[in-house]
Amino acid sequence: MLRTSAILAATVLAVGSATAVASAEPDASSCDYHMTAPTVVNVSGVDMVTTTVSTGACDAAITFQTVACIQMQGAPGPGQCAKGFGILPAQVFYQPYHPGAVYTATGRGCASTGNPPQPVCAETGPQTATL
Repeated sequence: MLRTSAILAATVLAVGSATAVASAEPDASSCDYHMTAPTVVNVSGVDMVTTTVSTGACDAAITFQTVACIQMQGAPGPGQCAKGFGILPAQVFYQPYHPGAVYTATGRGCASTGNPPQPVCAETGPQTATL
């Protein structure tokens, strides 16, 4: 009888711990991230294309990184990206600017949520503009 009780207790502990792990899964929608449309800006006399990714409202999470990227359609390579750390927005400046080209902006935000804390990232975009 004692052995049966020990096995039953071990089974309850194993099932209970599996349930606790499942409920600790981070919520992928814990933060809202906002991306601006690609636009042309002049920086020190040089035209560039820019976009920004910033953190909106967070529900029980702490943003630790945002990423903003711009790719010119038809250009070789992966485009250009910039990171923002903590709650600071990420802003990328793409150059060289070619008038009339199509630019696509994408972004990502990452937050820490749950107990124990787990990283959760969410994509934003794409947004495309002919500039």
